[in-house]
Amino acid sequence: MLVKHRMTPNPITISPDTTFPDAFRIIREKGIRYLPVVDKRGRLIGIVTQSDLLRASPSSATTLAAHEMNYLLARLQVREVMSSPITVPEDAPVEEAARLMVERGIGCLPVMRDGELVGIVTETDIFKAFVEILGSGEAVLRITMRVPDVPGELNRMTGVIGDLGGNLCSVAAFKGEDPEHVYITFRLEGVDEEVLLPALEALGEEVAYVCRTG
Repeated sequence: MLVKHRMTPNPITISPDTTFPDAFRIIREKGIRYLPVVDKRGRLIGIVTQSDLLRASPSSATTLAAHEMNYLLARLQVREVMSSPITVPEDAPVEEAARLMVERGIGCLPVMRDGELVGIVTETDIFKAFVEILGSGEAVLRITMRVPDVPGELNRMTGVIGDLGGNLCSVAAFKGEDPEHVYITFRLEGVDEEVLLPALEALGEEVAYVCRTG
């Protein structure tokens, strides 16, 4: 799954001289939290978030009068509060975008194609992809196995599933606290758990969790 399949294309952008009130109005009216900032040539030069704008707002402890605050905010430009953008190419895997967000502590990434801004991918987009991978809401059997983290384990289990007529919908692997083992979650259909679980356990595998969704 690539970023270009999950991004919002042609995101709303603003210029660096956009004022604070205008940027806030766009965010409120459009129901978005992130605004890429582009120069006159359309080149990405920054990004401003709803949080950036809230931090720039005067606190309730300020001694400024209301008209003074309004005057200052009206003159404040986005260039004064925007951040340097961390970007991702459109052909990057979704998991690479997720890694960047986690490591940098950010909630969105402008998406680039040959140096041009073509979209934006947010933490919400990543969550939706994760939900799709795990198949929330679909009527399938979901099994999580705790297995040794060695070559051949996945092949053995998928072989059993295939031999019993099971159809794999998705497979996801997760690290646990034990570095010698990994948790593998299968979403599948076409085979009953009463038949599949004994077959997997006969391989010496540990069943950690079983449920039927949908």
